[in-house]
Amino acid sequence: MAAAPERQPRRQFVLTVESTEQLTPHIVRVVAGGESLAKFGGNGHTDAYVKLLFVDPALNLEPPYDLAALRATLPPGQLPVVRTYTVRWVDRTAHRLAIDFVTHGDTGVAAPWAMRAVPGDRLVLSGPGGAYAPDPAADWHLLAGDLSALPAIAAALEAMPGHARGAAFVEIESPADILDLKCPEQVTLDWLVNPDPADTGFLARAVDAGHWPVDGVQAFVHGERESVKAVRAVLRTRGVPRESISISGYWARGRTEDTFQAEKREPIGRID
Repeated sequence: MAAAPERQPRRQFVLTVESTEQLTPHIVRVVAGGESLAKFGGNGHTDAYVKLLFVDPALNLEPPYDLAALRATLPPGQLPVVRTYTVRWVDRTAHRLAIDFVTHGDTGVAAPWAMRAVPGDRLVLSGPGGAYAPDPAADWHLLAGDLSALPAIAAALEAMPGHARGAAFVEIESPADILDLKCPEQVTLDWLVNPDPADTGFLARAVDAGHWPVDGVQAFVHGERESVKAVRAVLRTRGVPRESISISGYWARGRTEDTFQAEKREPIGRID
């Protein structure tokens, strides 16, 4: 039997932070640039995501990183930490992009880095990936998610044609998290303040109460895992075909990122 072709490492882009901005109490935008973005692919997806690579500064490693070699030589606790984030926007002419980070204090890796980032800091990433973009032929667009999905939802709303029809539901922690987004005139945008963060059915109930057609629906549902599962149940009841749904859990309440990623391979982590 022929050996499987060797998997090529993903291209890494070494960028420099140009600016940061506190958009809301829970969202920090980091704008970074670099000449390497001239080769940053355009995949046509509004949920374009990248893998951010964070390394221990004490190791004095220079990017791009040889991840295979590091995995072979470093103990697990010193390996680069990988986190996935949606690109909010990219300017390929100016070689710049923006990433919005949801922040909640000093927990985690990526969010604390974004809170402390200053111009001149280095940001290393690979990608982009993605699988969703609004279909101009869809009769109705349904978008639902929390702050973690807001960059992708905002990019999707901006990419929709002016005649698009639909509804977007964004679960937030407080009215201070509301942003001014560009939105087609016939797409409603509901900001939903959840008074009980442990209520994973909150977003699903709002979606279910909305007025939207039976046929011709294209849905984008991303965010907290159990909340996404609840919205999936609503879509199943409404008869939205699976092939018309982009759905993913970005995180899980009460789980660390590493635990959440490990659970993706278990029944609890699967979303139909």
